[in-house]
Amino acid sequence: MNPLRIAQVGLGTHGRGWARRVIPDVGEVELVAYVDSDPHALDLLRQELNPRPGMVFESLREAITATKPEAILNTTALPGHVPVTRAALEAGLHVLVEKPFAPSIGAAQELVDVAARAGLVLMVSQNYRYFPAPRAIAALVREQSLGRLHEVSIDFRRYSTIGPNGRGRHHLEEQPLLVDMSIHHFDLLRMIVNSEPERIYCEAWNPKWTAFSGPSATVASIVFPGLVVGYRGSWISAGPVTPWGGQWSLEFEHGEVFWTNRDDDMAHDKVVIRPRSGRPRSATLRPMARTGPWATVTEFADAVRTGREPETSGRHNLGTVAFVAAAVESATVHEPVSIYRTGEALAV
Repeated sequence: MNPLRIAQVGLGTHGRGWARRVIPDVGEVELVAYVDSDPHALDLLRQELNPRPGMVFESLREAITATKPEAILNTTALPGHVPVTRAALEAGLHVLVEKPFAPSIGAAQELVDVAARAGLVLMVSQNYRYFPAPRAIAALVREQSLGRLHEVSIDFRRYSTIGPNGRGRHHLEEQPLLVDMSIHHFDLLRMIVNSEPERIYCEAWNPKWTAFSGPSATVASIVFPGLVVGYRGSWISAGPVTPWGGQWSLEFEHGEVFWTNRDDDMAHDKVVIRPRSGRPRSATLRPMARTGPWATVTEFADAVRTGREPETSGRHNLGTVAFVAAAVESATVHEPVSIYRTGEALAV
């Protein structure tokens, strides 16, 4: 089967990372066009990747006409997610888009509806799902080998400083933690628990001395059916750095499961099972051919070719968008917020 022809839209620092590190390693896709409305970003792309002539465009319309892609990889910043995704879908192209794929549940639902009417794949790159550890933990929850799960604690700690070029993009965002980072952990929760959260009480704040414009630390209490989650996240912590996926403790009837990592890339996860009676043991983590964003691109290409709905389709990811929106609302009004119901969770 021929590789899926894709055009990448959004070649800022993050997008160029996709173009340089991810796409060349996935043989199931062929990159046929690079698109960005910023000439400076395209100049940097030319310096870093030296693309073939005729592959670089400032207009998505021109790129589609010239290169005839089958799909779009949308790695623009959040303001570009909805307009670029809608334009691609309306042009008859499948879309893989970075998270969050829309700034509101209403805008997200509209994109899902457009894709459904056109019979196109709309997939969100929730790449933290695509690692062995969270999948092994989801299996433990589903199989109930330790009994029923009743409590989860998650800690995420980083210290994000100003770089040599000044403040980074996330330092300037309105919600640099909840929308840009916690969304990963909230999406993992939905996958691992395999149900939807019911309500959340969240406080988010930003000390005056930080480099951030918006809340850089948060504490939240999240209620799922039969389960309570305690979540703490920080971009400004002086404590020990956690993995990007966070440090998790899951309390069951008959024991605890602890998930941590010794590296930053989640490739060396460690899941420890601690029964109430018996010795702790490490869970068996099944190897995955590809992980992270490499796996999301692979999943996307396979979903397009086979006509199936991908694991993190726009439809299924509505729950994550609603989760984050409720967290932001709760932090704004300083009250518990019920979470908008968006449909079923997706078992792994």
